[in-house]
Amino acid sequence: MKVTPVDKARILSEALPYMQRYDNETVVVKYGGHAMGEEELARAFARDIVLLEQAAINPVVVHGGGPQIQAMLARLGIQSEFAAGLRITDAATVEVVEMVLAGSINKQIVAHINAAGGCAVGLCGKDGNLVLARKASRRIVDPGSNIEKIVDLGFVGEPEKVDVRVLQQIIGRDLIPVLAPVAASADGGTFNVNADTFAGAIAGALKAKRLLLLTDVPGVLDRSQELVKELSVDEARRLIADGTISGGMIPKVETAIDAIEQGVDGVVILDGQVPHAVLLELLTDLGAGTLIHR
Repeated sequence: MKVTPVDKARILSEALPYMQRYDNETVVVKYGGHAMGEEELARAFARDIVLLEQAAINPVVVHGGGPQIQAMLARLGIQSEFAAGLRITDAATVEVVEMVLAGSINKQIVAHINAAGGCAVGLCGKDGNLVLARKASRRIVDPGSNIEKIVDLGFVGEPEKVDVRVLQQIIGRDLIPVLAPVAASADGGTFNVNADTFAGAIAGALKAKRLLLLTDVPGVLDRSQELVKELSVDEARRLIADGTISGGMIPKVETAIDAIEQGVDGVVILDGQVPHAVLLELLTDLGAGTLIHR
């Protein structure tokens, strides 16, 4: 179907109320999953982020890079293990993680945004003491003995302190920050931080209007595998307790709850593989994914 100039004008006009809703507001977008690996989707994402900035919305991009890290580790012959959904990160691995996340991936996203007409600035949690992290650990149940034990995840961290002064110098000045989830420790070391957790901490510290968690699934699904469009924090907790929300969706929803409790207005879990998912969520009444709110 051909879209006429009149159709385009009508679409832009219909987006006006949503642009006004987010005028001068901060929106943190966690960018990851398969959408990062496909060139066409990556360039479309960059254009959408530039469009938000042009519409007087303040986007902050936080990215992951698990597949790219794994590919580099394989090239270097470094074995990698996982526990409780997190990569066990030894000294050799954390060097690769920092190189890939704060280096090649970060600068590729910056380049895509700049090529789309934006002005992106690539940073990581170490820059300006943006994120100070503490060592993370996880409890897992050994399948053989059924005994719970604590797993040492190595150089995996959890945000302990967020200092957004460096971001405040960037946001609102026609610049788009692109953040890699690598953080400093109190003694000056390096921690690998889960990108969802990192994005939630940044959004909370900025009191963002929205946190968008781009994933490879449509959002939270009910027991019939139908998309749940909207959840309150209490409803989300109940769905975790009764097992409706399970597996890898649990930490995403817990990140959403933590961000909301820190002052984020709402968190949306949505499928980043859907073209223009960010614009569908923010600038149309259709929306996308699952909105979690107070």
